Amino acid sequence: MRHGKKDNHLGRTKSHRDAMLSNMASSLLLNKRITTTLAKAKELRKYVEPLITKAKTDTTHSRRVVFSYLQNKESIQSLFGEVATRTADRPGGYTRIIKLGDARLGDAAEMCMMELVDFNDIYKKDGDAKKGKTRRSRKSGKKADGATEDATEGAEAAPKATKEPKAKKEEKPKETKSPKKKKD
Repeated sequence: MRHGKKDNHLGRTKSHRDAMLSNMASSLLLNKRITTTLAKAKELRKYVEPLITKAKTDTTHSRRVVFSYLQNKESIQSLFGEVATRTADRPGGYTRIIKLGDARLGDAAEMCMMELVDFNDIYKKDGDAKKGKTRRSRKSGKKADGATEDATEGAEAAPKATKEPKAKKEEKPKETKSPKKKKD
């Protein structure tokens, strides 16, 4: 029985697995995105996220601990530089695994793309939050100018316009239902 053995050995010896995860973590930190198999990505997530958490405290001890895992000076500089500054506010979950639809041709392995969350501009929600703040400030600016009456009239007109089409939509189904009943 394999009680408590939750690590995927990935068909490799301990030394080979450690070297592979170290190289993959270095590539992820330098390139911010890598393509690999799903099983390797899940193991890499367990390997690299504690290192990113360790990099939030930039001390000599934490640098030495992380260097004992990665053994690559460029990736250490990248981790403690730009990666640690962008992930400073995030309480965990620094990586994202996106499954790719196609399987690898040779062995039909499930492929995925692994990336650092804070380095993908497509999925960021900061742009939406900034837009919301600018809209709020414009509304407060109108109130300060004394144009509250115009804003309230516009606000009252907008709900009326939305209510009228809804009423028309409700009437149309009633009309279509009544002829069906007469036909029966």
